[in-house]
Amino acid sequence: MRWIVDAMNVIGSRPDGWWQDRHGAMVALVQRLDRWATVKGDKVTVVFERPPSTAIRSTVIEVAHAPEAAANSADDEIIRLVAADPQPHDIRVVTSDRVLAERVRSLGASVCRAEGFRDLIDPAASRAGGTPHAGSTGAS
Repeated sequence: MRWIVDAMNVIGSRPDGWWQDRHGAMVALVQRLDRWATVKGDKVTVVFERPPSTAIRSTVIEVAHAPEAAANSADDEIIRLVAADPQPHDIRVVTSDRVLAERVRSLGASVCRAEGFRDLIDPAASRAGGTPHAGSTGAS
């Protein structure tokens, strides 16, 4: 199984203050995906809408971004990745974006909703009602 993750859709699925430190939330997502992919053994590509302000690297998963930041740019990059894969039926796209979900399904991929996937990659935070992302104290 190959997973393609709509990064900002997953990050935005929980109101945990991610908007106060967008880069920190992006790093935290990659770290969660690294841990999950190591245990699961599946291939994971996380797609951001634009290059991060500071590069985010992983030796476990592929960190990708749209070539240019624009409305729906990550969606278009996800479509490109699915369309280019010779076995799209082996791909599960993580998104709660209805239009993107319809587009990838029409190419043969399956879809996992962002909220459910976030619970899957971070079950402790799910039970605790969410945790602040890396770099946040959680204080208001």
